[in-house]
Parts: sequence; C-alpha cells; structure tokens
Amino acid sequence: MLTEAARQFAEQNSKAVLTTFRKSGAAQMSVVMCTPVGDGVSLTTPDDRAKLKNLARDPRCSLLVAQDDWWGYVVIEGSARIDTVETLGRDEFLTACRQIFRQISGEHSDWNEYDQAMIDERRAIVTVVPDRVYGTGI
Repeated sequence: MLTEAARQFAEQNSKAVLTTFRKSGAAQMSVVMCTPVGDGVSLTTPDDRAKLKNLARDPRCSLLVAQDDWWGYVVIEGSARIDTVETLGRDEFLTACRQIFRQISGEHSDWNEYDQAMIDERRAIVTVVPDRVYGTGI
C-alpha cells in the first residue's frame, strides 16, 4: 500500500525513473512523469515501449520519484498493474488517462484530441503498487 507520506511526495513531484527488467535480467530505466492514483503511482505509455514489454513479462519494478533538484526522493518497489482500453473499456480507460494528465499537467486544451491520441498511440496505464517504500522524501 502506498504510504500517506509517499502519496503526498508523489503529488508534489511527478518526475521519476522507472526501472524494469529485460529478459536477460539487466535493468532497463525510463524517465517518466507519474502521479499517485488509488493504491499506487501511475503513468501512461505507448504500447510499443520496452518498459511495457518488460512489465508484461515481469511486473517487478522500482519507481524513483524525485524533486527537481534530485536531493529529495522516494523509491517505490513493487509490481506493475497494466490497464488498457481493452481491459477497462473505452470510457473508464479515457477517464483514468485524463485523471493522470490532470494531476501532472492540469487541464488539456482539447480533451477530444487528447482522448484520440491515447487511443491512436495505444497507450497503457502502468500503476506501480508498492511492496516497499523508502527515501529521503518521507
């Protein structure tokens, strides 16, 4: 479960590094923007990215959420839950994508355009559900 301190930190800081694992076991890291949602911290990504392929094969991951100066951070170690338009249905999926966008960036200038981009890019929602949380930001 996401601790309240980690949730507050992630609400104030959206820049992060997601670590997943390649078939070889080597780490693969991606710079992402994320926000707390429900029981974890969420981001969206197109379905052709290495991080998503890695997580579909092995959901173990770590997400380092950092302040702009990198001195304050929280690490969320856990498993990724992947949601798509197919698993959630179109309306629920787009509502969830909008929530993530709003929490990171505020209002979009054209939600219809945004929704279509989420579908066209075959976006997925990745939610890192923590087993362990630590860092200087909590």
